[in-house]
Amino acid sequence: MPTTLTTKGQVTIPKAVRDFLGLKAGSKVTFNRTKDGRVEIVPEDKTAPVSRFGALRGHARTELSTDEIMALTRGDG
Repeated sequence: MPTTLTTKGQVTIPKAVRDFLGLKAGSKVTFNRTKDGRVEIVPEDKTAPVSRFGALRGHARTELSTDEIMALTRGDG
């Protein structure tokens, strides 16, 4: 899909590519250079993929003390 670079250094991302990446007006993208010299366009919200364990990580929100949590874990409570 060829496109033309303007005198301001701007290009129009072809509609098929915008649709594929889910880009809308105002979307932010990052340009990454790959090891083989290519440049990839990555939507900003997808530049930092969640690791397969990152989705499982969370924060405990509880009023219990550590000792109370340990007692429950051990079956003492």
